Amino acid sequence: MLSGWTQGPRRSGCRRRAIAYDRRVTGPVVVILAAGQGTRMRSATPKLLHPVCGRPMIAWPVAAAHEAGAGRVVVVDSPERCLEGSLGEDVVVAIQERPNGTADAVSAAAGHIDADSTVVVLAGDVPLITAETLRGLVQAHERAGSAATMATMVLEDPSGYGRVVRAPDGTVERVVETKAPGDATELELHIREVNTGIFAFDGGPLLQALAQVSSDNAQGELYLPDVLPILRSHDRTVGAHEVSDPSVTLGVNDRVGLAAVTALAQRRIHERHMLAGVTIVSPEATVIDAGVEIGQDTVIAPFSSLHGDTRIGARATIGPLATLIDTTVGDESKVLSSHVVEADIDARVSVGPFAYLRPGAVLSEGAKAGTFVEIKNSNIGPGTKVPHLSYIGDTDIGEKSNIGAGTITANYDGYRKHRTTIGARVRVSVDTAFVAPVSVGDDAYTAAGSVITKDVAPGALGVARSRQQNLEGYAAQRAAQAAAAAREEPAE
Repeated sequence: MLSGWTQGPRRSGCRRRAIAYDRRVTGPVVVILAAGQGTRMRSATPKLLHPVCGRPMIAWPVAAAHEAGAGRVVVVDSPERCLEGSLGEDVVVAIQERPNGTADAVSAAAGHIDADSTVVVLAGDVPLITAETLRGLVQAHERAGSAATMATMVLEDPSGYGRVVRAPDGTVERVVETKAPGDATELELHIREVNTGIFAFDGGPLLQALAQVSSDNAQGELYLPDVLPILRSHDRTVGAHEVSDPSVTLGVNDRVGLAAVTALAQRRIHERHMLAGVTIVSPEATVIDAGVEIGQDTVIAPFSSLHGDTRIGARATIGPLATLIDTTVGDESKVLSSHVVEADIDARVSVGPFAYLRPGAVLSEGAKAGTFVEIKNSNIGPGTKVPHLSYIGDTDIGEKSNIGAGTITANYDGYRKHRTTIGARVRVSVDTAFVAPVSVGDDAYTAAGSVITKDVAPGALGVARSRQQNLEGYAAQRAAQAAAAAREEPAE
């Protein structure tokens, strides 16, 4: 038997592949039951793929198992392989061929269970489970030398949960279900210690007991708790390990439960960032995904949403009303009331309010994307400013240039995208349109209202507009025409 469960590195990955592994493991085997249909979610999306703070639900127990140092993680999926592509590369997949209860699901993973290893079994719909909880369960199991150890919790209102009946010596005698009247006695209904559905087993006794589980019940299925009396009948003890925080074992059955665990997961994420030196002005009005990184002394203002692989440096200001998705923000930058997707924002950059940075937007140090500016697939040089009311697409701009209001890059000819190149220290006047492909040299200028279709040499002024003509007396002519038209109208 192993002496403990040591901390290990977190492994990640979004694509499952077939992996070869050594039959010998250095930590417990964690079996995650994930073959259920989840019909109460009323969704075309499998229950365990519904997101919780930016991660599929199934990814949370998988991550907890890896973080805790599992020697092997086995996910039991359905024949439809609904979780294909959503598990890490270090996850082994077993298939439960038909829905026949939790004991049958564990049996589907039997080929990946070592007889001389500790085995942890839990459901895939408990996203709040922590590495600390799993380590504590295994350590308690291995210290006691029991054949099985059940994670339990004590609830003020245990309604709906299976009650844990203990023997005089403190071990677990049985679990009494309470789903139907008469399942439990009046005395048993007063028990507040309940089964969480999370177990640790010695691998050998578990495999032997699974073969003896009967489907003699109302549902005609094979249930994992039924291995406990089988183990006791073979003079093996069944222990209990009480979990101090009941929230870590909360399961998700429907969208109400999903919202409840998401709120708790979000609170954990907020607390982790705040304890690390981040100011979240209004946690109840802020959404931060699990994978987001934020530096010290950064301020997250209300109604901001940070998603995916977003990374924010130190002393930055995000929000209010900012949405960042898979975006990098450098130190001391500001993103105010803007929507940013897959952009790279360097240090001391100002974005917004009301800017839209699309994929491939790169703003170098000290740059600015101001009010009602849209930038996509473009490089904005150091110190360059695009202050307001402009669209910059497929463009490279050098350092310390200034892009006047209303500037547009016409980058699409109806068939292909073309790039615009604007050099360093260029002064683009208001209402300039660049018809790509076109290049503007360093230190050049454009005249207001120009449509630039040809390259502008360095230091030159690009002027592309019609010469102005003023028609004297035009207003009087219009008035006379209107009067004449009125006289010609027939009387009613």
